Parts: sequence; structure tokens; C-alpha cells
Amino acid sequence: MTARKTYVVGVGMTKFEKPETRDWQYWDMVREAGSGALADAGISYTDVEQVPVGYCFQASTAGQRAAYELGLTGVPVYNVNNNCATGASALMLARQFVEGGISDCVLALGFEKMKRGSLGSGADGGDFATSPVARHYGVMAARHGFEMSPPTAQIFGDAAREHMERYGTTEAQLAAVGAKNHRHSANNPYAQFQDVYSVEEILAAKAVHRPLTRLQCSPTSDGAAAAVVVSERFAERHALEDRAVEIVAQAMTTDTEESFASGSCVDVVGQPMSREAARQVYERSGLGIEDVDVVELHDCFSVNELLTYEALGMCAEGESGALVESGATTYGGRWVVNPSGGLISKGHPLGATGIAQVAELVWQLRGQAEARQVRGARVGLAHNIGLGGAAVVTLLRAGA
Repeated sequence: MTARKTYVVGVGMTKFEKPETRDWQYWDMVREAGSGALADAGISYTDVEQVPVGYCFQASTAGQRAAYELGLTGVPVYNVNNNCATGASALMLARQFVEGGISDCVLALGFEKMKRGSLGSGADGGDFATSPVARHYGVMAARHGFEMSPPTAQIFGDAAREHMERYGTTEAQLAAVGAKNHRHSANNPYAQFQDVYSVEEILAAKAVHRPLTRLQCSPTSDGAAAAVVVSERFAERHALEDRAVEIVAQAMTTDTEESFASGSCVDVVGQPMSREAARQVYERSGLGIEDVDVVELHDCFSVNELLTYEALGMCAEGESGALVESGATTYGGRWVVNPSGGLISKGHPLGATGIAQVAELVWQLRGQAEARQVRGARVGLAHNIGLGGAAVVTLLRAGA
């Protein structure tokens, strides 16, 4: 059967907040984000046929509890957990339901209500020895030892150390990622942080795991995001063509032998997964990174933005530090990367992040991003990755 075209016709999200600062529950977040997406699409929850819901820190069937705030229609609700790639995983299920002809209208939801402080050895925060990412941390420990810094910052910080040793990447180049994304978030009312910092201020911030300072690390966050995914038939029937943004291609990859064989943290944190997911998306769409105008990528730590530049083909291996330093990934450059502020400044409620990235791209491709609008944006790329592991790349194009 020929795959059907799929479109995002409605998006919504809450402002991302520092945990424990706003008096709300996860279902309050989802009601706000989901209602916003439905209103954006101009449809009712009764039009929705299936609901994949992404989250990491709540109990089983929390997806139902959250979705019930939007309506009690009896439709299937799926609880999705894929670490930091959870949001994009829920969106991918929505797209597959529509692309495969199973449904005409699916609502993807993602949320997280988190605690303050750094993540533990995995999203579940459980015992290290039985953690799903113990193998990943084992690779890190074998090469770099294990320090007392937060484990997630440590594994990405060690990847940064390797990149610096291998290619001469500098601490200032890593800090330039944080400076760019904090600067971008100043224009995003949904961002957890809207303060602007210089490279020097970022370098002088408290160290989390050298070379990474606090202003180069994504925070824990509360928030939710939602996207309505529909078929071409549904969009035409409901006269939604002017709101429709096409999901041109999407791919998810998980770890292969390449992730572990080298013993390198650059590989174990997911660069090979990201590279392969991007390759599949370019192959399926007939488009390449040269066709992309705006990118929302997974900058959980500044180094991961640099690694992702290379994985997406924006530069050769080892040249990502120079790329960000050149201004090629901000306004006036070749691409605008993370106009939302990215995870570093917008925030990172794990289950919501991947859908929030797509919400930002939909606004950009519709020309609705206001002060952070990327001029003439027609093609957008989202990249969402989680240790354990999963990488999802989504290519979007303006127009029905």
C-alpha cells in the first residue's frame, strides 16, 4: 500500500517552567497544550481517533489521566517512554497511524513534571546497576573513569573532552552554543529562561563537568506540548490546507555496534544514531541539509549540538566548533539552529521536548514565530535523541 501524506495542522505547548514553581499537575499541562493544538487546528477532541502520549516520570496510564482532560471519547491512548526522545517517539506513532491509513486524525501529546536537580543514571532515576543505560555508562567509565558529577553531564562532558582532544575544539566554541541559544530564547515567551549571556559569562559559570558549565546544560523542566497529525483527506475535508505543514519524512534509529565498539563517548551518546536517522530522512525525502532553513535539535548539552551538526551533514567531522563560531547557525547565517532557545534555554521536560521542537518549526514554517521568525523558512528539521537509545529526525515542509 502506498504511504499517505501526513500533515501537522495544529500545535500547542505550555511555557516551560522550573520544577515546583507553578502550582499545576501534569494533566493541567496537557489540558493547556492539547486544547491549544486542537484550537489551532480548529477541530474538536471528538475528531481525534488515537492518542499517543509521551512521558518518563509518571506511572503507567498517566497518559489516559492526562488525555481525559480533553475528553472522554473512549479512543485508544498509548503510553510512550523513550527517555529524552519520548516526545518525537509519540509523534512518530501518530504519523505512522495516519501514513498507514489506520487513522485520519491523531493527537500526539507529551509532558513532564520533574523534580529539581540533575537527572540520575537514567530517566527513571533508579539503581545504576540495573539502569537501561548502564552499558553506555560502562563505556564511559572504562575510558574516563567515573567522577562525582551528575552522570548525564559526565558522559556528555567526556564526549566534549574527546572532541577537543581529537579536533582541537575549544571551550569558547562550546560556550558559543550556549550563548547563541540563550540569545535566541530572549524572544521566546514559552522558554524557561530568557536571559542573554556572553561567551565569557558562560565560561565563567559554575562547572558541572568540565568543560561544561551550568549555562551549557539543559535544566529539568515542567511542561507539555501537543500536535495534531492528519491525512490529506482530513485536511481537505476540514479546509485546513492553509494551516497544514507536511511531515515529508521521519526516521527513528537505535544503537548499533557502532555505538559501543570504539569505546568513545562521542559514539555512545548517539552521534552514529543521529547520522543514520538523518541519512534515512534525506533518502526518503529527496531533500538534503542544503534544503533546510531552520533546525530544532537536541542540545541537551552544548557538545551535543556540535556533534549533531556533524551527524546532520552541516559540516565535516571536527568542524562543528568552527561552524558555530562563524555564525552559520544563527540569524543571518546559513541555518538558524534552535530559534526557540533549544533545550539549554527553552527547557527540557523530557516527554514534551520532541513535540515542542515540531511546534516551533510549524510556527516558523507558517511565518507565525514573531520576533524569532526565520525569514523565508520553507523546510525545517527536528532532531530528538535519548540515551538508551533512540534518535528521531523529522523533516517538515511548509504548504499543503
